[in-house]
Amino acid sequence: MAEEEKPQTMLYWGSGSPQCWRLQIALLEKKQDNVPQKLVSFNKGEHKSPQVLALNARGQVPAFILEGVSINDSVAACFYLESQFKYQGTQLIPDEPAKQAMVYQKTFEALFMYQKMEDYLFYDWRIPKLEQRNTAQERNIMSLREELKLWEMYLEKMTRHKYLTGRIFTLADVVMFTNIAFCFRFGLKPKKFPNLFDYYNRLKERSSIEASWPPHWKENPPTMDKMKYI
Repeated sequence: MAEEEKPQTMLYWGSGSPQCWRLQIALLEKKQDNVPQKLVSFNKGEHKSPQVLALNARGQVPAFILEGVSINDSVAACFYLESQFKYQGTQLIPDEPAKQAMVYQKTFEALFMYQKMEDYLFYDWRIPKLEQRNTAQERNIMSLREELKLWEMYLEKMTRHKYLTGRIFTLADVVMFTNIAFCFRFGLKPKKFPNLFDYYNRLKERSSIEASWPPHWKENPPTMDKMKYI
């Protein structure tokens, strides 16, 4: 796609990608459901298509442009949406500085948790030689297990509230929910992490989450259960 042919507003996304899902939830929460979206197939390599590369030189999704401003990191895009449409739809970052700080803290902690999850789930794919991966993968399992236990503790302390930082849904929930949904999709055992499972069940029927649920998750049962070892 030539530079002058770039759309002014468009989201290219992949089904099941937590990064894409975060942005889709945020768009709905901010009442930006008129943004054109195009589902790309990872299996067909469509995330490397000229249309995606024109917006995101990394060849990754989300590839996002809003009224001529291209921003592809999912969390950065969520911050941008909040800045542009602060008082439209759900306010994802509160005005009070102390509450802002808590939202920022939990949002970036959720990103840290996602990295640990990714390190474990995709390690075998990145390191295909079995003899090279056993010890490191054990470390990944232990690291992710400890991270999930930490979130279990956080949520236990938040039993009076529905959301991560209190009584209102925020950007921290946008990011964390997609992580947790991904974990349970990949076989995380509810009995081992009851607080996380309760949080997942409380949020999964929120309209923005339900409307953006990954389509292939709706159509197909889970086929992988690596998280059962955590």
